[in-house]
Formats: sequence, C-alpha cells, structure tokens
Amino acid sequence: MHIDVMMTPQPLGRIGELARQTQAAGFSGMLFTETGRTAYLNAAVASQAAPGLELSTGVAVAFPRSPFVTAATAWELQEATGGKFRLGLGTQVRTHVVRRYGVEFERPGPRLRDYVRAVKACFAAFRTGKLDHHGEFYNLDFITPQWSAGPIDAPDPKVDVAAVNPWMLRMAGEVADGVHVHPLGEPGYLARHVLPSIAAGAEKAGRSPSDLDVIVPVLTIVGDSDEEREKDRQLVRSSMAFYSSTPNYSFIWDEAGFEGTTARIREKQKAGDFAGMAAQITDEHIATLATESTWDGLAQALTDKYEGIATRLALYNAVGDQERFERYGEVARQLQR
Repeated sequence: MHIDVMMTPQPLGRIGELARQTQAAGFSGMLFTETGRTAYLNAAVASQAAPGLELSTGVAVAFPRSPFVTAATAWELQEATGGKFRLGLGTQVRTHVVRRYGVEFERPGPRLRDYVRAVKACFAAFRTGKLDHHGEFYNLDFITPQWSAGPIDAPDPKVDVAAVNPWMLRMAGEVADGVHVHPLGEPGYLARHVLPSIAAGAEKAGRSPSDLDVIVPVLTIVGDSDEEREKDRQLVRSSMAFYSSTPNYSFIWDEAGFEGTTARIREKQKAGDFAGMAAQITDEHIATLATESTWDGLAQALTDKYEGIATRLALYNAVGDQERFERYGEVARQLQR
C-alpha cells in the first residue's frame, strides 16, 4: 500500500517545508482536500519543494471549474511532478455548489461522469490537437495550438472520483482511475458496497477492477498511553460527528448497526450544539470506524484492516506534532516495504 498524508491546504508559504518534511518522513505523498483554500496551488508549491513526492487532490470540487480548466491545471501539475500527480474530483453537496460557488448541481452523478470523460478528452486534445467530446452536460470541440498546453513527457494524470453511494461507486468503476472512499468508510461498508460496486462498473466498461485504485482515508487513535490516545479519540469523535451530519451518509451508520445516528446529530447541529453533536459518537462508533493501536502495532493493525482492499491509505490525522508526524512516517515506511 502507498501511504499519503491527508491535509487541508495551508498558506502557500508553509507548504514547501511541509512537503519536504513529508518526503523525509517516509510517506508516499500528500493528499490535499479543498476547503477555504484551493488544493491545486498547494500541490504546485509542493511539486517544486519536494520533487518525486506523489501529490493528489482529495478531492477538488469539480463543477465550479470547467472541465477544460481542470484538465489544463492537472496537466501542468502532472508535468511538474514528472508524472506523480493524481486528479481527485468530487461533487460536494448542493448547498455549497449552488449557494457558495453559484453553479448548477442538477443530477450531480451523471454530471460528474460526463465531467470526467470531458477532462480525459481534454488530455487527449493536448497531445493530438483535436478536442472532441459531446456529452449530456459538456460539449467541447474547439482547441488551437495557442490554447493547448501541448504534449508532456509523462502519462495522462489519473482521474479519481469521490463516491459514497452504490450508483456513484459503479460510475467510478466505469470511467475513473480510482475511488476516494469517504472517511466514514468502515470495513463492512467497504465489503458490502465499495468493492462490489466498483467491480460492477468496471465490468460494464470492459475493465478489470484491479485497474482502479481504492483510496481510503484512515482515522487513527494511536499512542503508548491512555492519555496520548485520548487526545486522538476526541479529535476522531469530532470528525465523525461532522461527517455524519450529511444525510446522504446516514446509511453507512445504519447498516453498521447504529441506526438514527445522523438524525440525532442533525438535531444537535440545528440547535447549534456542536458539543452535543460530538457526544452522539460513542466509543462503539469509534471502535467500528477508527483504527486504535500502540505505535509499534499500528502498521500491523492497518494491514489487518485494509490489506486486499485499499491500494492507498491517507492518514487523516497525522499532521500536527512533529514527533508524532515522524512516527507516522516510520509506520508508512513499514507498510510500503
């Protein structure tokens, strides 16, 4: 397995040093989410500071950017990294896309499928000079040498999509190169939905499921004392409560035996009771989704849980204290041997 550090984008002046530290610690790469700062600019700075580090967006929001703009950006990053960039795309949720970004969100699944195909058509156009994509949502058929990035000495970037429900997972298996699993992706959900749905989509497209990477973010609780692990436990509890407030993810909890979790968390959220949201996440929730271990046992614990399922793990809460970051790096080295 490849082991990445998952992080929210930082001020650009900080990213170069973080990238160098990530490479020195022994991680495969950096996976940038997209929140208030863009993932792409952080990846660009990291590519120059730590050549050879694998970089990916995990995930960038698709619809506010045209497929051509996204493709051109990914193309430049692929060139800058010498072929070590992965373009991870997601839909976000309706409220953000419509009310924050100001773009359409109708039929997000089919729209994202067309978007991925359009991005790949742009990659082909950069090499051949011919742009020819005619889909349900995007029609692209004009490019000139002046407006083309041109060929690069690297393969096309891999395009991954974030998927949670079975339809999106099948779509990913059909058109993408990898799947970003949700941070609430407990092992039962991976077995029930992720792997079978990806396989079904790949079969529909005449592909092998092994052609796709399964990228799993991992919530860890690690330490050699109860006090050390308790700090992680509270962070994990808050993170799970945040993600669980989205109605579309409620089925993951329900199928894991925690029916009504999302409804209870949303009640607290509507009341502005953020501490109450976190309190809905019990130790049983945490034991089901998170990986808890001593430092010496973490590599084996992750292997036991994800070997044969994940091709890449993104450590969700590795960034922070420098000593702990380096210890996570040593775990990464063990898993990548």
